[in-house]
Amino acid sequence: MLKRCGWAKTDLTITYHDKEWGLPVHDDRKLFEFLILEGAQAGLSWETILNKRDNYRAAFDQFNPAKIARYSPQKIQLLLLNAGIIRNRLKIAAAIQNAKAFIAVQKEFSSFDAYLWRFVDGRAVKRKRGMPLPAQTPLSEALSKDLLQRGFKFVGPTICYAFMQAVGLVNDHDLSCFRYKEIREGR
Repeated sequence: MLKRCGWAKTDLTITYHDKEWGLPVHDDRKLFEFLILEGAQAGLSWETILNKRDNYRAAFDQFNPAKIARYSPQKIQLLLLNAGIIRNRLKIAAAIQNAKAFIAVQKEFSSFDAYLWRFVDGRAVKRKRGMPLPAQTPLSEALSKDLLQRGFKFVGPTICYAFMQAVGLVNDHDLSCFRYKEIREGR
């Protein structure tokens, strides 16, 4: 029986933990998806978002930033009526604004991946033995500050830290979790 992080308890969270959480992501579309989903999760459980993830992909054009950046008021109204996603006007507006800011970052750095991974010098930060799992760190505060200056919304330090965990900028798997060692060794 595999030893996992304590939060992976349901079939949905176990699958997410085992196949995605903490694996280094370098695909811009996938990075954008996680950024939008982490913002949507604010104040809710991650399992709620995972349950709605396929609905988000359909509603938000597979997280294509170029399409989302051009959403019309009519599209926003459709999103607000879509029971398959979190129907929060501020979060929907943030997704559209974030698509615009994301595209600007891609233009400046050639990719969002290049922009993001420079915060950790291209290598995941490893969890230190015996340290409690933080809600935010100086690194997530720096990322949050930079994203906010670039026009992003719903990217506070706590959201940024969850994003960094999800896309592998930090390896926050429990030290006894089978994924910790695999990710540390680059597998």
